[in-house]
Amino acid sequence: MTQEDAYSKAFDRVLFARILAYVRPYRLQVGLALLCLLLTTLTAALTPLFFKWAIDGVFLPEAPAPLEERLALLLWISLGFLLVRFVNFAATYGQVYLIQWVGQRVLFDLRSALFAKLMRLHPGYYDRNPVGRLMTRVTSDVDAINQFITGGLVGVIADLFTILGLLAFMFFLSPQLTLVVLLVAPVLLLVTAWVRRGMRAAYREMRLRLARLNAALQENLSGVETVQLFRQEGEREAKLDRQAQDLLQAWVEIVRWFALFFPVVGFLGDLAVAGLLFYGGGEVVRGAVTLGLLVAFVDYTRQLFQPLQDLSDKFNLFQGAMASAERIFGVLDAEEELKDPEDPKPLARFRGEVEFRDVWLAYTPKGVEPGEKDWVLRGVSFRIRPGEKVALVGATGAGKTSVVSLIARFYDPQRGQVLLDGVDARAYRQEDLRRRVGIVLQDPFLFSGTILDNLRLFDESIPEAQVEEVARFLGVHEAILRLPQGYRTRVGERGAGLSTGEKQLLALVRALLASPDILLILDEATANVDSETERRLQEALYRAMEGRTAILIAHRLSTIRRVDRILVFRKGRLVEEGTHEELLRKGGYYATLYRLQYAEG
Repeated sequence: MTQEDAYSKAFDRVLFARILAYVRPYRLQVGLALLCLLLTTLTAALTPLFFKWAIDGVFLPEAPAPLEERLALLLWISLGFLLVRFVNFAATYGQVYLIQWVGQRVLFDLRSALFAKLMRLHPGYYDRNPVGRLMTRVTSDVDAINQFITGGLVGVIADLFTILGLLAFMFFLSPQLTLVVLLVAPVLLLVTAWVRRGMRAAYREMRLRLARLNAALQENLSGVETVQLFRQEGEREAKLDRQAQDLLQAWVEIVRWFALFFPVVGFLGDLAVAGLLFYGGGEVVRGAVTLGLLVAFVDYTRQLFQPLQDLSDKFNLFQGAMASAERIFGVLDAEEELKDPEDPKPLARFRGEVEFRDVWLAYTPKGVEPGEKDWVLRGVSFRIRPGEKVALVGATGAGKTSVVSLIARFYDPQRGQVLLDGVDARAYRQEDLRRRVGIVLQDPFLFSGTILDNLRLFDESIPEAQVEEVARFLGVHEAILRLPQGYRTRVGERGAGLSTGEKQLLALVRALLASPDILLILDEATANVDSETERRLQEALYRAMEGRTAILIAHRLSTIRRVDRILVFRKGRLVEEGTHEELLRKGGYYATLYRLQYAEG
């Protein structure tokens, strides 16, 4: 995906502002956390003063007081030190708790927004974006934003508060000693800018390679049976190892920058302390400053460079968050090619009339003009009357499934219209339209859960008695009861543990249960059941479809001979239509297909 590398550094401020937009609803908690942070900074800045007071007022006073007074003063200094550190402890606890709470809420909001967006995107988006890569957006990329908020964002604010607070105390106590410490600041700024550029590029590359690895892993796990069947385990392992090696190299590059920045800042801090000892020690010898003040400044310098050293971690989180934000908002900003109208047509139910008017369809992204070879439907026009049962036939790739996809509005045509009850399908809300269209695909999808959960799609408002009634109507009830726990039998991911035929039977029940009296579309739903099951199932289906419109992608003779009309497709065009007997007498393309595919049956 070349768009992975299409983002530039100029987007940083925009991305940062968009991340903050998810924090804004929790500004009260953030405000309280910042108040705790202010208390933490003040108490940290006060701590070295207790060492100064103890050294200058108790250990080495210019005018020694009686021993009892010095011990009493030392006691008060110790108690004051404990009180300040206790306030520091309470404020730190409040700050950490509140920020972690906000971070988890933002993580929840981002994941919810991403999942909702992914559920709205049409199937063509998933044709162009591997599922494993999208999973990375919802998992590790969102987690990187959470770490940035809880550790990076507040950490940077805490570091700034600490640095400004310490500098204010230091300038108040001794501007000369403070300037000595700040002599290394220009070098530090240059090093920081250099490392920031390198780490940003390294983190973007790491996220890209991680997404590629996740996509490859998901693909191989989904196709593990095919891999084993064709004995490709070694080749797949080698390819995944190469991708894992690429990810390892990207991480090593990040670690290199990280390992370089930390000791450089530490060395600059040591350089500042050395300068302070040389200059401040001379001032102590000359009597210009006290020993307690010099000791306090050494502690201030240590505290001052600690947040600067921690910036290596903050840069780590910051760069990771920026790289992840690019990808997250890339998904959230993806155009929803199928949009509901601003003023949707009210829909109580369908009469069942379906009409195609000069429909052209190509599976190209919106805004991309299809080429001559891209069209899968070319000027298709037909009309299906309410209650009519129609079969779509043709060779593989003729466009049959595309017709079904347009009726369910999984796609919109580039040209022409798809009319339902005389109204353009784009005039309805997608939810209303699909609630009234039952569709069963050739490879039905079942979720992990019980049989009952899958039949009513986890909608507990549908009573179990209604589910059993539909199952009995289709002749599936007894077959379900023969399973180990009947309707409570658990199935694995994608229906693991059930045969393809069993999954199709369950999908048929689910379709009729979801829309029992509306438009029913079947995509060769009986392709993988035995002949006896097929006979019983088709009898039930024709009873269920009586008085309803039915469109079937059909391959079996028994199905084709019982429909009212057959539409014959070839290379994206509707070439013939009529009954089975009419088309055979015509001796055209359908008759050729019949002789090649159906004669033996």
